[in-house]
Amino acid sequence: MNFEVFVTCAVTGAGDTVGRHPAIPVTPEEIAAAAVEAVDAGAAVAHIHVRDPETGKGARDPALYREVVERIRASGRDMVLNLTAGMGGDLTLGRGETPLPPDPEGTDMAGPRERLRHVEELRPEICTLDCGSMNFGDGSYVMVNTPDQLRETARLIRELGVKPECEVFDTGHLWFVERLIAEGLIEDPPLIQLCHGIPYGAPADLGTFLAMVQRLPANAVWSAFAISRMQMPFVAASVLAGGNVRVGLEDNLYLDRGVFATNGQLVTRAIEILERLGCRILGPEEVRSRLGLERRW
Repeated sequence: MNFEVFVTCAVTGAGDTVGRHPAIPVTPEEIAAAAVEAVDAGAAVAHIHVRDPETGKGARDPALYREVVERIRASGRDMVLNLTAGMGGDLTLGRGETPLPPDPEGTDMAGPRERLRHVEELRPEICTLDCGSMNFGDGSYVMVNTPDQLRETARLIRELGVKPECEVFDTGHLWFVERLIAEGLIEDPPLIQLCHGIPYGAPADLGTFLAMVQRLPANAVWSAFAISRMQMPFVAASVLAGGNVRVGLEDNLYLDRGVFATNGQLVTRAIEILERLGCRILGPEEVRSRLGLERRW
């Protein structure tokens, strides 16, 4: 069991949740305020996506990231910033007998350097590295991250002096993380996030979760989360298995059945669970020390 735990809050994500929750953070001002709310509630790490302020859809415009980061820094709150680098690997194929050309409405494909443009400009302490491809839900959408792209992305992240958080959505992704480490593209200690419940990746059940935990590198610093109603059960499961936790509106919209949550409420609920299990909650400086990070601001 891990008795010294840090909490990450994923405050908005890029999914189609705007119409399903009355207060999903969309604008840079709202996203920055959500990160501050989460940290005030006890999270040490804020995981940041941005959205198009006009449509609410996920975006990767560096100007939007810059405004979020500047607003967070102006707040005076200390937090470890974790910016997504997952946008730009979206492929939606045509249906039926005409898979090509891809559907332009759901396709956004970019190379490693383009996907890291905001990371290069803003130099957060952490950015994500989605470590494989997968069918992402029903339909024709595929999250695309090829081995060649991932190796180049990992190399660029290392050159930027940013810590990659390896996002593992299935067992094959964890296998590839092991290759990146063996090839010297991921520095010690590796930071790994186990992601559960997203169709059609690793399901949110204990058997699959523990099988993935048993494959983790011995020196890994890791967290786990599950989406929807399994978010809070995985708070307990992760620390019992030796990990850290992630909560937030990216992964779950509800505090209780029929009760919409805020990011701060989800962090508060997670910390209540952790403290009842006897855990001490780590602050941002302790997380930096554990991961070998240098404070950037």
